[in-house]
Amino acid sequence: MSQLPTPNLPALTAQQLARSQDLTVLICQKMAQAGGAISFADFMHAALYTPHLGYYSGGAQKFADITIGGGDFVTAPEISPIFAQTLAAQAVQILTETQGDILELGAGTGKLAADLLLELQGLKVLPKQYLILEVSAHLRQIQLETCQTKLPKNIFEKIVWLENLPEKFSGLILANEVLDAIPVHMVQKTDDGWGEQYVAWDENKQQFVGILNAFTVQDSKLNGFEMPNLVQHLPADLPVGYITEVNPAAAGLVRSLVATLEKGAILLVDYGFSAAEYYHPQRSDGTLMCHFQHYAHSNPFINVGLQDITAHVDFTQMAEAGVASGATLAGFCSQAQFLINCGILQILQRFPPESVDYIKQTAAAQKLLSPAEMGDLFKVIGFSKNLTTPLLGFAQSDKAHTL
Repeated sequence: MSQLPTPNLPALTAQQLARSQDLTVLICQKMAQAGGAISFADFMHAALYTPHLGYYSGGAQKFADITIGGGDFVTAPEISPIFAQTLAAQAVQILTETQGDILELGAGTGKLAADLLLELQGLKVLPKQYLILEVSAHLRQIQLETCQTKLPKNIFEKIVWLENLPEKFSGLILANEVLDAIPVHMVQKTDDGWGEQYVAWDENKQQFVGILNAFTVQDSKLNGFEMPNLVQHLPADLPVGYITEVNPAAAGLVRSLVATLEKGAILLVDYGFSAAEYYHPQRSDGTLMCHFQHYAHSNPFINVGLQDITAHVDFTQMAEAGVASGATLAGFCSQAQFLINCGILQILQRFPPESVDYIKQTAAAQKLLSPAEMGDLFKVIGFSKNLTTPLLGFAQSDKAHTL
């Protein structure tokens, strides 16, 4: 990482300051146990997932409600039910052929699950079970409350929360904005090849910025036998000084999902690029981004535990991991194209023209489809096993050949 800026963000409350300081102390203890520094992946994992203190494990609102605001960012299911209603068309195709279930990873507030089940109920293609794998106990409780509120009892009872992936599964596996939150390693091209960057504590810096902001990047160093496994997929001609993220854990998750799936499909929705775009020479500082109360910035070492930390997805690496594990690459396209293929424009026709509902849902569709909003930034990649028909969502403008 190059010199990181200190963005002008909203002031923290005393409670937020105390929580961030407690997490900072725990991370410093991890560093001391590791000899003074930890990988960025370990830092990111601690910042996001430390029980009770990490970003996804604490009690603050993360997902913004489009009607009342709040939170740190907006996800597609929070914008409008039409996202789930459109995905339902793809789910119907998969469930009809497999007679299987739905497994959602990282279900956010539970709105996607609730809206998808309501639409499938109307289409009379309900799964026997809707499984949710969620690592955050805090978010599991929010999901439970959302689904209890929105769903009739007989539909709510189909939802089962899991601690681990099932050994075998048939049906649809769905993950919306999950891969970007998996901790990444940071690497830098040096004269001697690739080196991994580590996070350390700068006591001299602490004198000037206080305990909450004194994390620093240690000079890159080679990491023995692990380094080739981290960087083997990176282009060889990137210049010295080039910094980027690598995410072996995300590729590992894809391999695990393929191993779990007996018959059906995996749909992963996230922001990212093919490898040719991801490792463009001009993207020399990587794609790491942080989100705090709708402010986006690139400094992960402030507001620790209070802000989201994400990196874009290398979809080429995900495709290679899925295919190497035995799945068929079912397709790859923009979120906009996937939703159009699944009939989002037809769903808008449910609302009377010029009605308030039509105006609201058209505005929501604009956010989901527009290249200036989520339409092109977000992509959908699909894998299938033992299906006889191509997936509806990739029927037009499949860009799998670009991976």
